[in-house]
Amino acid sequence: MGGYSSEFEISIQSGSVVCELLDPQKYFIYPIHLLKDGWNHVTNDGGKFPVNKADFSFSNGNETIKPDVIFNTIHGTPGEDGYLQAYLSLIEIPQTSADFYQAALSFNKRDCLSVLKGFGVKCATSFYINQGENYSKEEIINTVGMPCFVKPNRAGSSFGISKVYKKEELDKAIHKAFEEDAEIIIETAIEGVEVSVGVFNKNDEIVVLPITEIVSENDYFDYEAKYLGKSDEITPARIPESEAEMVRKEIKRIYQLLNMTGVTRSEFIIQDGIPYFLEINTNPGISKESIIPKQVRASGLTLTEFFDILIQNVLK
Repeated sequence: MGGYSSEFEISIQSGSVVCELLDPQKYFIYPIHLLKDGWNHVTNDGGKFPVNKADFSFSNGNETIKPDVIFNTIHGTPGEDGYLQAYLSLIEIPQTSADFYQAALSFNKRDCLSVLKGFGVKCATSFYINQGENYSKEEIINTVGMPCFVKPNRAGSSFGISKVYKKEELDKAIHKAFEEDAEIIIETAIEGVEVSVGVFNKNDEIVVLPITEIVSENDYFDYEAKYLGKSDEITPARIPESEAEMVRKEIKRIYQLLNMTGVTRSEFIIQDGIPYFLEINTNPGISKESIIPKQVRASGLTLTEFFDILIQNVLK
């Protein structure tokens, strides 16, 4: 848990939930904080034992531990963008989220959208800018229209996102997005019902969790709406069964197209009965305020059972 991005505190919350709810009769559980100032096993009484990056071993105060499996709850870099996955693959320790290529691809919104559009997945019209490039506000508006969303290309938890209604607001929104990433994406604001849906694999079966409808008190599903209670997250979503089936079918296809493993959470906006894909997260939040735990409970599973499935998938 942890990470090097603005999302590290949310990741600590997610990791703490896993530590609390994993079955202690089945697993020895060691919280590991991966932070910019070091990788450490952090004990319940606050003790810290550094991780040996050569083999991911560490002391528990009495003996050296090398884990059988890593439960990866890092949001952002290095746990959601492929770096940690590649490292763990090299030292042959399995981890519970997507493999390194799938993580890197999905973390880069531009690249992921480009791949999925090639398979006919419906997405918003988009425009890309890299930091330092000159850009034309007229060209942006001509391409994506107004209103539009300005987003960092490689960031999560709605950090750096703005919804723009006027040409005069574009520069400020672009500057805000560049504070999070050197690449940004500007998209047409699709208007409709926003839904979020989790998917995981259980052995060779792809399981789609109940769909959640997002009703934000703010103008869109921003950080406050996600984490500070400024939204209603209604599970199951109040949408016609025909639309729900379209979302389930499409997210299952996307999960297969990208060759995903572990649990993912994807967002869609349903406009005129058609689901438009926004993004896919390979390490979705599993803190107590997060969507995936609510969907898991709505499916009839406990989080203890769900976490066990994710671990057993990779141990097998």
